[in-house]
Amino acid sequence: MRVILLEDVKKQGKKGQIINVKDGYGNYLITNNLAVLETKGSKAVLDKQNKDAKEAEDNLIKECNKIKDKLAKITLEFKVNVGKGDQVFGSVSTKQIASELKKLGIDIDKRKIKIDVPINTLGITEVDIELHKIVIAKVKVHLKK
Repeated sequence: MRVILLEDVKKQGKKGQIINVKDGYGNYLITNNLAVLETKGSKAVLDKQNKDAKEAEDNLIKECNKIKDKLAKITLEFKVNVGKGDQVFGSVSTKQIASELKKLGIDIDKRKIKIDVPINTLGITEVDIELHKIVIAKVKVHLKK
């Protein structure tokens, strides 16, 4: 029996995938609303859903690329306290970067900002922002006295 999965099923497949299963297991999947029987109609619906999802994903990537272009032109400036030898007290956090971007009209979740090494030296540092799994933007963070 060939079925189309409506949800991810452990050790069987992902949502939208067409799989072959034994009749008894297929009936179990269908009665629990985990799958539907593969027919011409259900295949057409699946194809339309996949097409719509792809279009939505493409539009999201276009939007992320627009935001990426905006971020490339931005340099965020932070005034920090320094001690002897220009040693910075503390470091700039993702929350601070997100709030500065929000002031500029760009709303980005602080969890999308990737800081490998703490930003605790004077000067300009580039920070990666993962807007999408394939779109990574860079923004400059400038620390000054």
